[in-house]
Amino acid sequence: MTTPTYRDPHRPVDERVEDLLARMTLEEKAGQLFHSMLGMNADGTFATEGPFVHAATPELIEGKGLTHFNLIGQYGVREMARWVNRIQELAAGTRLGIPVTLSTDPIHAFTDNPGASFDSGAFSAWPEPLGLAAIGDPELVERFGDTVRREYLAVGFRVALHPQIDLATEPRWSRQSGTFGSSAHVTSELVRAYVRGLQGAKLGPDSVAAMVKHFPGGGPQKDGEDPHFAHGKEQVYPGGMRDYHLAPFKAAIEAGCSQMMPYYGQPVGTDWEEVGFGFNRDVLTGLLRGRLGFDGIICTDWGLLNEAPVLGELFPARAWGAEHLSVAERAAKALDAGSDQFGGEQCPEVIVELVRTGRITEARIDASVRRLLREKFVLGLFENPCVDPDRAEEVVGASEFTALGEAAQRRSLTVLTNQDLLPLQGRPNLYLRGVSERAASAYGNVVADPADADLAVLRLRTPYEERPGLFESFFHSGSLAFPEDELKEILRLLDSTPTVVCVHLERPTVLPEIAAKAAALVADYGASDAALLDVAFGRARAEGRLPCELPRSMAAVAASRPDVPDDTEDPVFAYGHGVALQG
Repeated sequence: MTTPTYRDPHRPVDERVEDLLARMTLEEKAGQLFHSMLGMNADGTFATEGPFVHAATPELIEGKGLTHFNLIGQYGVREMARWVNRIQELAAGTRLGIPVTLSTDPIHAFTDNPGASFDSGAFSAWPEPLGLAAIGDPELVERFGDTVRREYLAVGFRVALHPQIDLATEPRWSRQSGTFGSSAHVTSELVRAYVRGLQGAKLGPDSVAAMVKHFPGGGPQKDGEDPHFAHGKEQVYPGGMRDYHLAPFKAAIEAGCSQMMPYYGQPVGTDWEEVGFGFNRDVLTGLLRGRLGFDGIICTDWGLLNEAPVLGELFPARAWGAEHLSVAERAAKALDAGSDQFGGEQCPEVIVELVRTGRITEARIDASVRRLLREKFVLGLFENPCVDPDRAEEVVGASEFTALGEAAQRRSLTVLTNQDLLPLQGRPNLYLRGVSERAASAYGNVVADPADADLAVLRLRTPYEERPGLFESFFHSGSLAFPEDELKEILRLLDSTPTVVCVHLERPTVLPEIAAKAAALVADYGASDAALLDVAFGRARAEGRLPCELPRSMAAVAASRPDVPDDTEDPVFAYGHGVALQG
């Protein structure tokens, strides 16, 4: 029996793509246009229920012909590897045996938000990208990308739903910790390194494809609200700096990124159509394909077509500017705009009907399927879809990767003030808030009363406003200032005891009173207690410099322009601020 051309690894990729495409039914082609979500059970079996599970795994693969999925959640490494192999075995049994491409949101840091990222779990733990920007070392970011690549490959993830290269220009926006800060230049340098680390010199069997997001830059959100939600759908450019936000995407394209994700946002007050970027032909075909020359895969952000339950709550489709359209009309508009694939959706029957009614040509579907199949062939998925669970356990969280991540945590810490307190000496009596007693006991004697302490160590997080609904509660938005009662309690401690204050900069915190009274003030972007204490006691060197300014007041934030970097009046600390400790 003759081996089909698409099964022959010695044939050119383009020949294999055309051979497979010619064998596919319209229904099989339509299945490729969806990148949906899957969960798994803790034992590595297929999940039949869960907050993001809307259909059984066999139904999606065997019934609907989907072959692209992102895994939601964190699990044991061996169980994850076994689940991946079960997925691939299921796909191998379909008519054409097209392997599954699996993706994941970021899982190498400290943020746990089911709509954006997961904490590191068994994987090596690094600072958030904002912390990598604080270090500002492209070689380190390339090593980080390479570490991510090696750990992802071990468990079968072949697409990274990152890097996120939006610019942190609106201080209230909830997703800044996943960015490289407010500088287009720094972000451009670091995304080049990140893509090299994930993909190598060019995409191949040892690569993880980078899905760069969120084109054309999700930072300039009106009032800092996030377009996952209807009240945050507007993206604005009052400072006229639209091209500034495009610069990192140009760098990512030059570096060869394989995929691009447009954001949900709806541009307002520009010459672009006022419709979400996934539906926006001006942005995707005119700008991304035309002006910037990107020929990779364009995958929409998740949930643009259908309303769906998210963590038990029914959410509308994020079809901003296209709310009035039917599901089929939305899908057609996105395809007309230039999107290749629909994230978080699983309705290929809609695409089939669009073709059969003549609204979309099959040739248009073929253009997207070619891109999607080509990546599978280039990644070597047809030859090696499965993984070795033993090898996965050896690689994920390996001591080499863990040590690199821990060192990066320490380097990223940013000393903002130091009133001749750091580095600490000896074994002082330590009063703790927000710090593990177990970790601190290796450095000093932990006491229960600040009156008995030589000094206090206080860890804080950026304040935020509570929002209704479980899903939105993960997106920390609104005020950056500490509530009055909490601030009074903090200042009471600072007035009574010399205190090292460490603030986790999830967003740029408003802290002028704390800065004035802390004996030492440190910013972190995801760091363990041991990392902080190593720096405080002079056992490690903090190298971080602020990747965005820290505003003086919420009035200054409200008066700033969302698209302009570091635009608040008289910030407490400017971009790039950091104090070197004398050891």
